[in-house]
Amino acid sequence: MKDIPKPQRLRCSVQNYDWGRTGEESTVAVLFSRNNPIDPEKPYAEFWIGTHPSGPSSLLSLGSSDSQPVLLKSWILENPSSVLGDKVSEKWHGDLPFLFKVLSVAKALSIQAHPDKELAKALHEMNPSVYKDSNHKPEMAIALTEFKALCGFVGIESSCLRKEKAVFFFPYGFRFLHCFIKELKDILTSVPEIRDMIGDEHIDKYMSIKETDPSDETKVVLRSIYTKLMSTSEEVVSESVSKLKHRLNTESKVRMLTEKEELALRLEQQYPNDIGVISSFFFNYVKLIPGEALHIGANEPHAYISGECVECMATSDNVVRAGLTPKYKDVQTLCSMLTYKQGYPEILQRTPLNNNVLRYTPPFDEFEVDHISLSPGESVSCPAVLGPSILVVVTGEGSIQMCCATDEDKITVGDVYFVPAKNEIKLTSGGTGETQVYRAGVNSRLFN
Repeated sequence: MKDIPKPQRLRCSVQNYDWGRTGEESTVAVLFSRNNPIDPEKPYAEFWIGTHPSGPSSLLSLGSSDSQPVLLKSWILENPSSVLGDKVSEKWHGDLPFLFKVLSVAKALSIQAHPDKELAKALHEMNPSVYKDSNHKPEMAIALTEFKALCGFVGIESSCLRKEKAVFFFPYGFRFLHCFIKELKDILTSVPEIRDMIGDEHIDKYMSIKETDPSDETKVVLRSIYTKLMSTSEEVVSESVSKLKHRLNTESKVRMLTEKEELALRLEQQYPNDIGVISSFFFNYVKLIPGEALHIGANEPHAYISGECVECMATSDNVVRAGLTPKYKDVQTLCSMLTYKQGYPEILQRTPLNNNVLRYTPPFDEFEVDHISLSPGESVSCPAVLGPSILVVVTGEGSIQMCCATDEDKITVGDVYFVPAKNEIKLTSGGTGETQVYRAGVNSRLFN
């Protein structure tokens, strides 16, 4: 019987995108500072944990300052079946199937979508400098703070009242949430700048669709409207955004603006003359409280607006962008790939495994995430599983003990561990405050 590879502490990468929070205001910077100096003037947007070549992790416990760091990917490839487990190694060809991140968002990310596997392969072959891999990128975001996002096209109701399980303050109860969805027909008639850009013919087609009988025709017409909007010339976009800004600033003196109108003005300050300012009206404006989560499948439009979150996804960095960004915009690809589903996105429920662990299970094989909360002096054992996992400490301090070991390692904010398959670990909280750990692993349904 082969020895089971031991857990390894990791040094991780960051991305300093300009939308990130600056210096120690960023949780990403705080996590990164555990093993690296930080620049207080720099934005720290994303903390990457995994094997993707755009931000690879390395093993702190192997190598030395005089030698090249041992990349996590290289270490896995030395013995993929033992490290990943047979089933994971076989299904994902010896690579870690998920990428784990923490995001600190100061200003809006691009309006974007992630391709499915077939489209990702085609985009990578056509333009590998932009689409750097051939994998799909389903993802899930778990709010650490209040987290705001645009996600999916608005639905057919003018407003709604959602009844759902409370997933943070009342784990076993219910609460009511107002969606404040402004139905698309209202938007097309109440935002004159949109009507001027799209034209009466496209809008009249949508207005003629019966709300009680949505069909594929709805998606076809919505696609034509959105493509027309996003394909508008830069000159017309600049003029329309300026008109929108002037109108809303004038009207704000005599009436209260809607949340979507206020958002449009904020986006205009961040990205002047950008088509994303106007297209934001088409999407659901979602506000997550800490502990709530969204999962986003292939070909669904979204844009993170502000806040901090833990994010997990398939191992990919494929992003098709079309607004709210200075980066390359692939408008035609984005408009052709979207599903054009309408309606408010599902808030993912979490399942309690015990008093300390809550699990988020999205409908994707590549990953699931556990949130581990420990009061001072409290311990929890994480049983061995048949696939790999990654732990990141986001608050507090304590210790980690490996199965059958007599000693333990001290842990604190920013510590990250890669745990190979079949390893049991024990976490203990120390200090005076609560210790919060997030653990990503392969979706357990793969092993059922």
